[in-house]
Amino acid sequence: MSKQNLTIHEALHPPPAGGPTADFEQHESNVRSYCRSFPAVFVKGKGSLLTAEDGKQYIDFFAGAGALNYGHNPDFIKERLIRHLEEDGLTHALDMYTAAKREFIHEFVHTILQPRELDYRIQFCGPTGANAVETALKLARLVKKRPTIGSFTGGWHGMSAGCLAVTGNRENRASAGIALANSVFFPYPAGPTHVPNTLEYMDAIFSDANSGLDLPAAIILETVQGEGGIYVAPPEFLRGLRELCTRHGVLLIVDDIQAGCGRTGDFFSFERAGVTPDIVCLSKSIGGYGLPMSLVLMKRDLDIWKPGEHTGTFRGNQLAFIAAKAAIERYWSSSAFTREILRKGGLVERTLRQRIAPLHTGIEVRGLGLMWGMDFARAGGPAVAKEISRRCFQRGLIVERCGRDDTVIKLLPPLTIEDAVLNQGLQILHDAVREVAAEPRTEIAAGGAATPWNSFRLRAARR
Repeated sequence: MSKQNLTIHEALHPPPAGGPTADFEQHESNVRSYCRSFPAVFVKGKGSLLTAEDGKQYIDFFAGAGALNYGHNPDFIKERLIRHLEEDGLTHALDMYTAAKREFIHEFVHTILQPRELDYRIQFCGPTGANAVETALKLARLVKKRPTIGSFTGGWHGMSAGCLAVTGNRENRASAGIALANSVFFPYPAGPTHVPNTLEYMDAIFSDANSGLDLPAAIILETVQGEGGIYVAPPEFLRGLRELCTRHGVLLIVDDIQAGCGRTGDFFSFERAGVTPDIVCLSKSIGGYGLPMSLVLMKRDLDIWKPGEHTGTFRGNQLAFIAAKAAIERYWSSSAFTREILRKGGLVERTLRQRIAPLHTGIEVRGLGLMWGMDFARAGGPAVAKEISRRCFQRGLIVERCGRDDTVIKLLPPLTIEDAVLNQGLQILHDAVREVAAEPRTEIAAGGAATPWNSFRLRAARR
């Protein structure tokens, strides 16, 4: 942000007497979270950069928790939104027929679904990912007339009651304040609770009338777990799960809210396995510009809804239709965008594995496409991951933590990020990891004793 623009902003929005965050701390609920890790007041975003009101710029490896796959304020989408508003185009229309919705449906079907031979009906639900998951669970139960939903350890599907029932994190589940019922969990095929025979176990208890488990209506999973710590389900597992669900008459729901819309390379995260889910949940970047929007895709024979049986006041966000159509039209009309995502993902993977992970033997690297995590569970734990994130922020890089005990540094840069900015962000991350978590070396102290010198605990004490 230029000095002149900062001056104008400061004149129109002078900081409060108690400091720039005083109003938030005094009046906003304690439930706020991300701002505690990134304590700056942001005023501008462009591409892969955020600008705070003090003029400092930050490289964004957070991207709105995956809602900004196309970056901040892409010009070609902004121009269409401005034109729509200048022409007094609708902004709210419930589920009425509108030109904006028709154009989005046409683009989505012809550019995304048909080339992938996916014949889904499209349901517009409320504007958040949790709304999409709640819709999918409700539909599965209506179709199968069975209450139970199967989920996986480490899974994260949202903070409403139905979503929490299929979410693994105990702390999140406790926040519901009620007993969370009608769900059953199985070991995810990757992660600390991984067991080698998950599909065999599921098949055995589904087949055994005396297993004590009623057959679920559906199984829901993320093919790449985001909040759970960036764990990637192998393609062969996904194919086996698809076959198992079909054989037992159980619906397969893929929660592609964070891993979809190109985050793993393909538009859908399950394409790499060649499977077709019965129901797919989309949100976050499907809104194109960070605008609230969510979809549920369902096989045609599952669309048994009665008119008005599931509704939501903001299921017809017209600006999101405009933005989403523009993004799909711009990026997904050929396979070039997927190739570019995978190329940048390769750059990230090489840097993490070859330059950063060797700094400590306990660092584990996981990911796919432009969705990567560095796990410090065996390289200092949550305190180290938190300090790395803090130092990155000080140097102008925003990286979130996730996983069990928040030991994972999660990288979700915009898919459109320039190579130079991507490399700059990775360098900041490298420097922070080197300072905080590099493997202790030994030096000969006075008297001849070998002593560690580069440990996080010693440096923290010196500070």
